[in-house]
Amino acid sequence: MIHKYSLNGYKIVLDTNSGAVHLFDDAPFDILDYLADADVPEHPPETMMDALKNRYDEATLREAYGEIQELHRKGQLFSPDGYEKFAAMLKNAPIKSMCLNIAHDCNLRCEYCFAAQGDFGGERMLMPFEVAKSAIDFLIEKSVGRHNLEVDFFGGEPLMNFDVVKQTVAYARGLEKAYDKNFRFTITTNGLLLSDDKIDFINREMSNCILSFDGRKSVHDRLRTRVDGSGCYDSVLPKFQKLVAKRSRDKDYYVRGTFTKYNLDFTKDVEHLLDLGFNEISMEPVVSEERLDYSVKEEDLPRIFEEYDTLSDLIIKRSREGKGFDFYHFMIDLNQGPCAIRRLRGCSCGNEYVAVTPSGDIYPCHQFVGQEEWKMGSVLDGSLNLEMKDRFALANVYSKPECRNCWAKFYCSGGCNANNWQYEGDLHKPHAISCSLEKKRLECAIMIQAALADQG
Repeated sequence: MIHKYSLNGYKIVLDTNSGAVHLFDDAPFDILDYLADADVPEHPPETMMDALKNRYDEATLREAYGEIQELHRKGQLFSPDGYEKFAAMLKNAPIKSMCLNIAHDCNLRCEYCFAAQGDFGGERMLMPFEVAKSAIDFLIEKSVGRHNLEVDFFGGEPLMNFDVVKQTVAYARGLEKAYDKNFRFTITTNGLLLSDDKIDFINREMSNCILSFDGRKSVHDRLRTRVDGSGCYDSVLPKFQKLVAKRSRDKDYYVRGTFTKYNLDFTKDVEHLLDLGFNEISMEPVVSEERLDYSVKEEDLPRIFEEYDTLSDLIIKRSREGKGFDFYHFMIDLNQGPCAIRRLRGCSCGNEYVAVTPSGDIYPCHQFVGQEEWKMGSVLDGSLNLEMKDRFALANVYSKPECRNCWAKFYCSGGCNANNWQYEGDLHKPHAISCSLEKKRLECAIMIQAALADQG
């Protein structure tokens, strides 16, 4: 299976199964239209020669066809699918990462919040330390022989329960040596409650810090408001800048913005973030019910695709000027690519990754929280629904009919299970809009690497 497309003057061909990427001249690029998947005959097809004879002379066509044959022989074009045989072997794996919903409460009322503005559709509450302690114990037990473990402090707003965050980190660190574990902590914050002592703790203990910030003030303050309806841009910005300025180079961070129907020109928000001194950036499309005014709808896709092209041009321009930055959705590895398991099942939710609520309930991930049919157990009694865990373990690109023959399947790996369930009603049916956006981002990411490699 291949995918061919033209973008920014480059004629690009991706071989799905091998992951090989090629930049083609016109003749071989056009020849591909006359070749069936995995079928490269010894001699050039007469139908192809006849159809293209008015555009290219015979010698050019035969030379181009020879190049295609050579790539096919090397397994870099129309390569066979060697992964499906492993799909049925995917089983329950030890849990290695956990999202601790340390606060089902928030001091903002972001209109697009998937977590029902912090309470996940239930009671507003903070996680007691005893529940957090039990969650760490549960993770150590269920991780079995895994050495590296991840804990994400999430909400709501985690800083509303920061004393428990600190207690939890100290408790986990105190167990590392005894159980041969290494904890990697992450926190996501809206920044309102950041102070110097919190910044110092986060920069010391958190391997990654996600800063929720949407860009331009008019954009940020439109939907990210306080409880009283006022904006928070002016309060949050200097705190985020201080955190990043004091953060060491060996610790990650990124600014996570959200674009909605109101700011489909989100490249301007990326540029604004760059001007503010941030260079690790994510700009996520809002995923919500289409009936909502701010929702990204199918009718918006052409405009969003155009904006991704604009953003791609900005990345190329700044990189060539020595002012490069990282944009999360364009960061892909074309040299070795993801490991086999991640190619088949990119999301580890419900299998290697779980979320824990303030009351100790376990869900497949933070986006399933509050949906009782997806409750998997409790860290308080150590229960875990292994049948449900196995269901998620076996959710992969071959269990999803629409993914089996998709050229992008080994990069998105079947998409977000939570979005599939919430908006399509089926774990195994990819969310249509998210799927379209992922394909476009992948095309842009490949093109950017081609452009930066081509300095001519």
